[in-house]
Amino acid sequence: MSGGPTTFDNATSRQGRRATLVGEKINDISNMITGTDKESELPMYKDKPYNYAPSQRRIPVYRRPRLIALLVFAVLCGLYFSGGSPTLRPPPVPDNVREAWKASQLSKPFSNFLTDSKLPTTNWNDRRDRVRDAFKISWAAYEQHGWGLDEYHPLSQTGRQMVPNGMGWIIVDALDTMMIMNLTTELSHARDWIQSSLNYDQDHDVSVFETTIRMLGGLLSAHYLSTTFPDLAPVPPVRSASNDDLYLEIATDLADRLLGAYESRSGIPYASVNLHTRAGIPSHADAGASSTAEASTLQLEMKYLAKLTGETNYWEKAEKIMQVLDDRGMKDGLLPIFLQPDTALFQGNNIRLGSRGDSYYEYLIKQYLQTSEQEPVYGEMWDDAVMGIRKHLITYTKGSNLTILGERPQGLNAPVFPKMDHLVCFMPGTIALGATKGRTLEEARMSPTWSERQEEEIELARQLTKTCWGFYLVTATGLSPEISHFRLQDPPVFMQDLLNAGESLPTSPDQLSSTGSSQWRTDYDIHNQDFHNMQRPEFVETLFYMWRITGDIIYRDWGWQIFENFVAYTSVPNGGGFSSVNDVDKIPPPSRDNMESFWLAETLKYLYLLFSPSDLLPLEDVVFNTEAHPMPRFDMGKLFQTGWKRKPRDQNGNMIATPDSQQPQT
Repeated sequence: MSGGPTTFDNATSRQGRRATLVGEKINDISNMITGTDKESELPMYKDKPYNYAPSQRRIPVYRRPRLIALLVFAVLCGLYFSGGSPTLRPPPVPDNVREAWKASQLSKPFSNFLTDSKLPTTNWNDRRDRVRDAFKISWAAYEQHGWGLDEYHPLSQTGRQMVPNGMGWIIVDALDTMMIMNLTTELSHARDWIQSSLNYDQDHDVSVFETTIRMLGGLLSAHYLSTTFPDLAPVPPVRSASNDDLYLEIATDLADRLLGAYESRSGIPYASVNLHTRAGIPSHADAGASSTAEASTLQLEMKYLAKLTGETNYWEKAEKIMQVLDDRGMKDGLLPIFLQPDTALFQGNNIRLGSRGDSYYEYLIKQYLQTSEQEPVYGEMWDDAVMGIRKHLITYTKGSNLTILGERPQGLNAPVFPKMDHLVCFMPGTIALGATKGRTLEEARMSPTWSERQEEEIELARQLTKTCWGFYLVTATGLSPEISHFRLQDPPVFMQDLLNAGESLPTSPDQLSSTGSSQWRTDYDIHNQDFHNMQRPEFVETLFYMWRITGDIIYRDWGWQIFENFVAYTSVPNGGGFSSVNDVDKIPPPSRDNMESFWLAETLKYLYLLFSPSDLLPLEDVVFNTEAHPMPRFDMGKLFQTGWKRKPRDQNGNMIATPDSQQPQT
């Protein structure tokens, strides 16, 4: 990245920050333990390693380096969380200097397309076009230097494949974005590559979850948009050798290769599958466990494919997972983040809506909406989960009463942990979506089913959105760190407890001031190893939903500021595109030299839709999968039905024991 007139090193001025070296060593040793490193790691949406450790069965226990590393890791973690020697980061850059540097970056030749960004009038169509320009710049750099590769490094202009002949990781993931943005030339090039070069019959194991949400979801969405909206990036339809739609034929072939992962004894899919042999493979990490989010974030894709093809097998395999998970009868609808695929027994008690837990909850409400609210079981599961979140995870910060969604690493009977991944910032928009079912707030309030609970959840969505906005405001670049911890009230108080007691919820500032001396900033505690930014989409996804549902212009304004900051601080010189960065609290931030596929598939897509008219992909007509691939809502028809029922529960939501509510057989 090109530097400005001066290079400013910046960070928060909080006392007691643990040494950067400790954080780096923790990350390094964690990579040793999981068998990943910077050279072998694939860009993963949920931060799950893609390559795994080789077997160590023949290595004596006392000589295994990972056992030694684990012991060192435990010691370093103890130092990190309990004390260690404090190291102060440099003092923050003054507000006026930071703004001057940003302005200088936005005026450089590679960002001249933003010359109107400082105009006092707001033209949202022009701003939408600027997002489109950013996509075109990113895509052109990839076409020139990384075409056909699964991973692209824009600074070094290199890339690599994830499997020997490539997965189409970037190309397939970006197809529907090009359609939505009406990029006919770029789409034609991508489609030609898919027709001539994409082949999933490869003797290599892949992540079932990642391949489903990105590749299968991308192909299905491309089929939906190209057949339903032919005026979006109009190109002549391409048929396969069997005269089927190209996207649908490849999607069907890929899904058939993924089905082997579902052949566990319980029906919970294995974490990986070999695309050639079609054999499911347990995770090489986490003692063979699958994550809850990964197992339960396949349903939108499989059920839509079933609807398109009439093949009920896809539907039945996907919904079986939901039955098995719900039959576990976990308290208040909150599930631990790991389970064993053969037994369906949860592993550990860690409950969180960050990595490995998040999209389980997302797909509850989206399954309900996908089948036009004809499967009430998923609406009930969503309602239970949201109430559990209100009861156990929604709490408030000490200084400014900001609303946070915390974690319970040791289970619901142990203390809340005051940490939020940026990944959690999808949840405010999803809560709003669940409250109105995609209608505008004005329309939803006219419904006879509207209640005080929905009003509470809209307000909860607003407050969590504000907290997520603080992730951005608190850093020097105005870009979010990967994770923030928070300083909570002591003892913590929880949303539902206060409401049950008839008490008012804590009041936070109406607006978070952007000045560096604002009191609310002291509630955020970003650890040294968490200052990186991976171009993640979760918050702009929430802004998109909040704008569409509430009509509050502030969410568009916040989205534009975030887009400007991406341009100012993540641009690669000479039109090279955009890269994730290593430290959002330094100006300029050091580059990670990686363009995530979801930068094209999600982040820029949601920004484009945020600035577009609301009749482009209306929320009442579509659902977006967890990779932002739109699919239609549909009627189930005579062929499909919900093939299971929930086991009875008492008034507190606890499952009532029945003869058939036994543990899954092992």
